[in-house]
Amino acid sequence: MADEYGLDFSAMGSRCEVRVWAPDAAVARTWADAAIAEVRRIEAKYSRYRNDSITARINAAAGGAHVAVDAETAALLDFAERLFEESAGLFDLTSGVLRRAWDFTAHRIPTQDELDALLPLVGWPMVEWQPPALRLPYAQMELDFGGIGKEYAADRAAELLRKAGAQHGFVNLGGDIRAIGLAPDGAPWRIGIQHPRNAGELLASIELAAGAIASSGDYERYFECDGRRYCHILDPRTGWPAQHWQCVSVAAPACLAAGACATVAMLAPRDEAVAFLRRQGVEFLAVTAGGEVVRH
Repeated sequence: MADEYGLDFSAMGSRCEVRVWAPDAAVARTWADAAIAEVRRIEAKYSRYRNDSITARINAAAGGAHVAVDAETAALLDFAERLFEESAGLFDLTSGVLRRAWDFTAHRIPTQDELDALLPLVGWPMVEWQPPALRLPYAQMELDFGGIGKEYAADRAAELLRKAGAQHGFVNLGGDIRAIGLAPDGAPWRIGIQHPRNAGELLASIELAAGAIASSGDYERYFECDGRRYCHILDPRTGWPAQHWQCVSVAAPACLAAGACATVAMLAPRDEAVAFLRRQGVEFLAVTAGGEVVRH
């Protein structure tokens, strides 16, 4: 007989939760502690804010020698390369340099000249990726795993829980969720989707029989100026924020795939975004900039 246990924590700038059905509190705590440790390991390894991360090591070598990476990092780089190709360049690990021009705290809009100065540093095809070594050819180029790190951590933490013996539960990292099995009653999990304009209100729900769900939206970090909303999701081709959608939520077998698909769709016009998501074979719920709900 298993009971429900939950543990809240903070990681990757988000409110997070591990929830499992376990034989007792001690077992649940052991499982949850291992899952949380895995999230923190990934956060430390790929953080752009830590000098000892693999991200910092790669970026510090920009314009210089190749940097050898481990198998885990190589797998993430391979995933990023495939997604760059499938998204026609909308998903690009080198686009993090654009944040130098944007200040969402000060609500400052950069000039086109500022963006034009950074855009030559953006472009995955410039990256010399020859496993197991990688080179950024120009000084000041950067890789930023922020667009996939949280989702990857959710997958890894959930897999640790499953291997430890958890049959029902989920890992929720700031709204990016990876489920473990079905709900205890055998039904799919019912995941509420936040309304992109009404805080605290649910827009709809998605049933999740297995796998994960991740969301991307213009309501997470943004400011408004002269009636226009500027969000933190930046188009690597132009340097300007996404403007076609209020939010996109995607259900997929893995949180890494769900999150990447949601981000790509946020940056694409309606028809292109829907076509991309359908090619990926994922379920999605999205709201256009004008407030129309699109679901598949």
